[in-house]
Amino acid sequence: MRKYILFKTLVVAAMSFLANGSAIAAPPICNQGAPVKFAELGWDSGRFYTELFRVILERGYGCKTESIPGTNAISQNALITGDLDVFAEYPTGRTLAVEQAAAEGKLKLVGNLLQGGIQEGFYVPEYVIKGDVSRNIKPLAPDLQSVPQLAKYATIFADDEDPSKGRILNCPIGWQCESDNAQKIKAYGLASKYTNFHPGTGAALDATIVSAFQRGKPIVFYYWQPTSILGKYKAIRLTEAPYNEACWKTISDKATAAPCPSASPPNTVKAILSQKISASEPQLLALANNVSLTMDSIQAQLAKLDGGKMTARQAADDYIQANPESVKQWLPSGIAEKVLASKSQ
Repeated sequence: MRKYILFKTLVVAAMSFLANGSAIAAPPICNQGAPVKFAELGWDSGRFYTELFRVILERGYGCKTESIPGTNAISQNALITGDLDVFAEYPTGRTLAVEQAAAEGKLKLVGNLLQGGIQEGFYVPEYVIKGDVSRNIKPLAPDLQSVPQLAKYATIFADDEDPSKGRILNCPIGWQCESDNAQKIKAYGLASKYTNFHPGTGAALDATIVSAFQRGKPIVFYYWQPTSILGKYKAIRLTEAPYNEACWKTISDKATAAPCPSASPPNTVKAILSQKISASEPQLLALANNVSLTMDSIQAQLAKLDGGKMTARQAADDYIQANPESVKQWLPSGIAEKVLASKSQ
């Protein structure tokens, strides 16, 4: 009996040692207790993806996370230097510095977050072309279909500060789309006819667009999908010249004085991870590789952000709870169960 008790004690001790040893040997997560630092993105889908990743890391892996403000250029450079860890939504081909850094192994472009990629370009409200009988709005430009045609409609989209020109609502300064669009305005022969107008922030861009729609006013603006605004308001994307790699180089290089026209390149939406975080956190790398949403599914979530109905974090939580099978495909079973078992407040 005494030998049996001794044997049992040794077995229990050995099992405890192995369990503790496994815990010690488990790969560290979250910079060994330091927060995973996300770039704070200024647009709806970027905020949604950021919070989706943060919620999963916090609830599934017990991570600390934080969101750090900064322009896109500053944030992307901070990823290269390792001062930031994650830029949650990046359409490939958008920024030369990012592409070069990825090619040199200084950061990683990971995953396929949006099936089919982002749609982007210059939009006008549907009522500008088709009118709106319910609001007694007559069509102002019934044959408008393409960006080059804007040249003859400058008076319709008159600039409030200089009515002799039209106004094209561009992105805020510091966003890559701002310099790309400035080059496109030149390439399509619109620079002498339109003011290239820059709102101060992404929120100001959105507010200007929403105000025009609500008042039934003509506006030509750059935007993209998926977004809450284009989920709520009917707009038509104007056609551009087909994508041309050589011409796109003249557009993406703002120093080119005479760019030639091209639509934006086809893209895959990826997360940018710093080289440091991708090497030290395989769980995060796997998560970024696995997350993928359809245009309809993310558009539905972004529509819930409109008017403050939900915060980006609440929309991420809402998606997780409504799509448990997707979460189970993204994560190991034990982690998925943790994520699905609780909800952020």
